This record gives sequence, structure tokens and C-alpha cells, in this order.
Amino acid sequence: MRDPYDILGVAKAADEAEIKRAYRRLAKKLHPDANKDDPKAQDKFAELNSAYEILSDKDKRGQYDRGEIDAEGKPKMHDFAGFGGGGRGPGGFSGFDGDTIFESFSFGPEGVRRQGRKGAGASFEDLGDIFGGFGKQRRSAGGGFAPQAGADTELTLAVSYEEAVHGATKRVMLPNGKQVEVKIAAGTLEGHRMRMKGQGEPSPMGGAPGDAYVTISYAPHANYKREGEDIRYDAPVPLEDAVLGAKVRVPTLSGAVDLNIPAWTSGGRTFRLRGKGLPKAAGGHGDLLVTVNVALPSDHDEALAELMRKRRGTAGA
Repeated sequence: MRDPYDILGVAKAADEAEIKRAYRRLAKKLHPDANKDDPKAQDKFAELNSAYEILSDKDKRGQYDRGEIDAEGKPKMHDFAGFGGGGRGPGGFSGFDGDTIFESFSFGPEGVRRQGRKGAGASFEDLGDIFGGFGKQRRSAGGGFAPQAGADTELTLAVSYEEAVHGATKRVMLPNGKQVEVKIAAGTLEGHRMRMKGQGEPSPMGGAPGDAYVTISYAPHANYKREGEDIRYDAPVPLEDAVLGAKVRVPTLSGAVDLNIPAWTSGGRTFRLRGKGLPKAAGGHGDLLVTVNVALPSDHDEALAELMRKRRGTAGA
């Protein structure tokens, strides 16, 4: 996985607000729903969420900056010190440069990869790959080799606006065919990533299964158009109500409410219902923006037509 700072496009000195802004901007751009023609959209979105998970957590970010965990949040093993500097090490070896021997390779689920950074060192797992074919095992705390855990699984769960606001219990189908229930907390943000321990791929070597990560996305809504945390609704208002004023029933994510339409309200005028939108990262909710759409009577009204003809004549005089 790439450097989380590179993924989010921020400097290492970026503060929490900069990181959050970068994540929200990229989450909108890379969301699978907005990139349905890109077969790698899901992978890009998952990579973004993994990077944000590290940099938005003060402790994890510190561990990453100190080199204690890698870009996937996994602990790093200590380097071997006895091979550095090209001199004689504690074991009596001479003429070996640890940077030269181990700098060019890293080992992971993809197999052997070349590294571009000198002095990276080799972990116990790396040496297992080089000296003895333990490519699928890692050294345990007791000194032996334990089977490697299964691969993690990334899933996207679409929820409605109402479910994001009020919470819900959703059923998720895992790649192995197992169905599990996932609880969505009230006020869940899009892009929120949940870990389901032990629900990933099984280990091919008899080790522990991997984990499943579920990322929340918002499903498009039939009634509302989304604008960040705000949502927009076009309210049909009869002509007589727009002229004389009235209370109009407007649906919200928490139930319908009465909206007071003043007399002589023109079509296109927008009213703001505060706190009736989607959850906000800083807490609270966005707003519901209600735009008046003046509607003519469904039946032909000759009296109204005659009035309009008189008004046209008056206006033209």
C-alpha cells in the first residue's frame, strides 16, 4: 500500500483539519457510486479509507511516523543490526553491507517486490522467505514459525439517508457466503469503516482467518438531491397557495413537517430547514433546502385563464 500521506495528498506536517478536508474531498471524488465505469473504484476507495484510518488516529499516525507500523497499520519487525556498515557484526561476519543485502526486497501476499529505499532492513518474515521457503509463515514470539493469517476482505455497504440518520441493522453477505448482521449507529458518516474480526478469508496454512472491513456509502434517494451534508427537495406548491400563502407539507428524514409559505412566493424561492439534513463530521446534521415549484391546476380552469388574459392586457397597456 502507498504512503497514506501520498494517498490523501497532504504534507507530513498537515494538521487534523487539513487531513479531514482532504479525505472528504477525495471520498466524494473516488466513491464507487460516482465511478461505476472504473473497475478499480472499490480498491481506490478502500485504499483512501485505510490511509485516513491511520492519519486520523493520533496514536496510529505517531506509530506510522516513527516507523512502528506500515501503511496498512501492521506492526513492523526490528531490523537486523549485525549486518550494517560493511564491517564485522556481533556474529563475526565481515564484508557484508546490510543495506546492500536487504534493501532491494520486500515480501508480502503479492510475493517478492523490489524496494526503492535503502536501509529498510529485513524482518524475520523476510529472512524466512530467503532462507528456507517460509513464504507463508511468520516468526512467532516463541521463536518458531506460526501460520500466516488469512487475507482481509473489503466490502461496501449502501445505506439510505434515513438509516444513516437514525441507525439500522443491515444484513451483509460475505464472500464465503456467510450472512452477518451489521449495526449502523445513528449519525453514521459516509466512508465510515468498520472492522469485523475473523470474518475475512480463511488461512491456507491453518492460521487465523483475516478480517472483514465494511465501508459505509450513502445510496441515492428518490426524494432528495444531495449537496454535501445538505439535501435539497423540490416542493410542488399550488398557484393559489403561492399567491395567497399557505402551509405546505414537506417530507423530511425524520417525518413530514408543515412549511409556512408566505403570500406572493415566487417559484424557485428556497427555504432552509436547519438540522434536517445528513450527519456532519463535526457533529449535528446538515440542512434541508426546500425549493418552491409553483404548480398550475391539473384541470383546465377557464376563470384562471381569463384572469391571466386580463392581466396580460393590463400589463401591455
